[in-house]
Order: sequence, then structure tokens, then C-alpha cells
Amino acid sequence: MPDKRLYGTLLWVAVGLTGCAGGNTPSPVDAPGAAKTPTTATTATLEAGAGLMQNKPPLQALDTYLDGFHFYNGRMSGQMEAHHYCSALNEEVFQCAIFDGNTSGAKLMGVEYIISKRLFEGLPASEKQLWHSHVHEVKSGQLIAPGIPQVAETRLMDNLVSTYGKTWHTWHTEQGQALPYGVPQLMMGFIADGQADPQMVRERDRRMGVDSEAKKKARAGIAAPTVDPGADAWQKGEVWQIKDPTGDHSH
Repeated sequence: MPDKRLYGTLLWVAVGLTGCAGGNTPSPVDAPGAAKTPTTATTATLEAGAGLMQNKPPLQALDTYLDGFHFYNGRMSGQMEAHHYCSALNEEVFQCAIFDGNTSGAKLMGVEYIISKRLFEGLPASEKQLWHSHVHEVKSGQLIAPGIPQVAETRLMDNLVSTYGKTWHTWHTEQGQALPYGVPQLMMGFIADGQADPQMVRERDRRMGVDSEAKKKARAGIAAPTVDPGADAWQKGEVWQIKDPTGDHSH
């Protein structure tokens, strides 16, 4: 389970993230609306003023960048890349804002909560079915922390491997939605080789300048903990999802 090493590692990672690993993945959609131009400078002026005068502790705390992949609970064919910007609330609870890119125009498409093995084991069975394990994401090399040295990333992954995540996506830009239509959808993480679209992974690796297979080998020494049987419930046919009245999602 995560301990003080995880919190310390996250702080170490945060220091190494300054100025690194961004700007190479634009959002796949453009939101409709009037563009910010010199002739309509109200928004730009307000943003500039707020940037100078307002303190934003919750945003400043999002100091750890993770990149990985999700799929819709009950529909593995619906896969996408997810850029996580995370903060540690304490040594066992983390929260992440998820974007569809890593540029200033990226769309906020969801959230993920990450908790330790100890906390997960205390959840009721009905709650556990909403969470996914991180063992395969870590061991496969698919989950990465762009822009930091491999030794720091491997240490971070060694602490994340036993955690569990609960993820909701609210804006489905991978489907070309220019606005956040529909209802939140529960997402899951991959648990075995051959599930993630290899082209999706290769494209991410090319863009980020990383090698998932090399990361997989580098993480061979990370012990794979036993996954709680209550997690990843979809593989047992226990699929829970919010019914979408727009008809955009079927399971």
C-alpha cells in the first residue's frame, strides 16, 4: 500500500515537472463560440487581471502529470488517451483533473480519484464495482509520467501499482463532441495485454517521445500485487453506467 514514500515521490516528481512534458497533444475539438480577439478584449483582460491578482491554491496543487488510457465501462471499444493533472490530499488519497490534451486549449473531460489499497479494501462491495485497478497500467508501461527521469518515474509507479481509481468522463471529445453533451460516464482501465488499441499507444509514444515497451521492461522489478476481486467488476459482467438520455452511449 502507499506510504510516506508515495507522498515524497510525488513531491520529487513535482519539482522535476517544471517546464516539462507539455504542448504536444492538442484537443481534438474546437469549442463553438466567439473567438478571443483584440476587438473583443473583455475576456482576455479579465483573464490577465485574474492571473495577476488571484491566488489559486487548488490549481497550483495539481503538480503531478500522468498520461494513460481509459475505456467506457461496458464498452471497451470506446478508448481514449487521458491526461491527468493530480494532487495529493494526503498519503492515501489523490485527485486528478483529466484533460483531452496538454495544451492551453485542452478540454476538461473528467476527474479521477485515486486511493490506497488499504482504503479500497474498506469500501462496501457496491462501491468497489465503480473502481479499477492500476496494476496492468503500471506494469505494461502504458501509464507514464512525462518529462521526468526514468528512475523517478519508476519509483512513482512502484507506489501507484497497488492503488485504485474511480474515473468519470463528462466531455467526450474523442467522439468529436464540441460541447459536453450527455451525462457523465464511468471509465475503466485496461487489465491485460491486447486490450488497448496498439495504434493508440504507438501514436501517444511517438508524440511524447517515449517507449512503452522499454518502460514495461524497466518496471519488471515492480511487484504486481493481488487485485481485490471487487475491482474491475466489468470483467465479471457487473457493468454499472448512468443511462444517457441523449442516446450517445449504449452498453
